[in-house]
Amino acid sequence: MACPKKKTSKSKRSMRRAVWKRQAALQAQRALSIGKSILTERARGFYFPEAEEENEEEQE
Repeated sequence: MACPKKKTSKSKRSMRRAVWKRQAALQAQRALSIGKSILTERARGFYFPEAEEENEEEQE
């Protein structure tokens, strides 16, 4: 027969929630940083197709 599990304490629950929120905040900060670097054309950590867009405009 299955037994009910013990209740998680408030401190444990708040610690887990804090870790989750901290990770989400870091990801949001990184995404914003990458977006800003793309807009200022200082992006060095990744590649994105820039030449293809220029070729499409010339063909039209």
